[in-house]
Amino acid sequence: MARPLLKHLQANMLLLWDRGFLGYDLVQQVGNRRAHLLARIKNNRVFPPVHVLSDGSYLSRMYRNDSDRRADRNGIDVRIIEYTLSDPARTGRGQKHRLLTTLLEEMPDPAAMLVALYHVRWEEELSIDELKTHQMERPVLRSQTPAGVVQEIHGLMLAHYVVRTLMHEASKQVPISPLRISFVATLKILRCRLPECPRTPQARRRWHKDLLAEIAEEQIPSRRNRINPRVIKRQQSQWPKKRPQHRLCPQPTASFRESVVILR
Repeated sequence: MARPLLKHLQANMLLLWDRGFLGYDLVQQVGNRRAHLLARIKNNRVFPPVHVLSDGSYLSRMYRNDSDRRADRNGIDVRIIEYTLSDPARTGRGQKHRLLTTLLEEMPDPAAMLVALYHVRWEEELSIDELKTHQMERPVLRSQTPAGVVQEIHGLMLAHYVVRTLMHEASKQVPISPLRISFVATLKILRCRLPECPRTPQARRRWHKDLLAEIAEEQIPSRRNRINPRVIKRQQSQWPKKRPQHRLCPQPTASFRESVVILR
């Protein structure tokens, strides 16, 4: 299912995926579309260093098979970042983690910045919550036909993009991070103000300016530096069983980026 999605990549996009997707053909397809990749890789994958960079990452090459590696044939230039976490409260502390990226230069893309960026990929879960919980306001789609379902999903995604674009524009006026603007409040403001949108261009520009100013006031506090233990109540997976000590687990003393230690 992942392969057909790659056709939607555009030049200079950065694709993030988990370690289960890594493969020579998929990486090659990303490069053919002139996009970039940042992916987690397993520790048993072989990537001999070709050149070590000053930030601790190193350049290597990815091959289709061992035969191509021995002949140095059809290799894809990649950059490997190995790191661990120093904060005792962080999950994965002391373990070696590896990332592969096609961003080969260290100056515009330092290793520590890419590590922090990769761990922000879970922000997508918040976007799904914004759309399904707050924007839809109902657990199911209204459409009763396959074509209608596709059309409704397109409409929901476009509406979500509009709300997020307004949040981004409003955050630049303050200025603060777009993450500090409330999605729920922006959605409510937009629903109230849309019926008042004037028809004339001059009045519409003034309405848009007032709309952004109102959205910019809906600021939320910065996120707390906290984590939750990765456990379950009943033993059914690889994660340890939830115990009483997990209910009051120690919280991080440093931000995630500050706890990243690049392995050299």
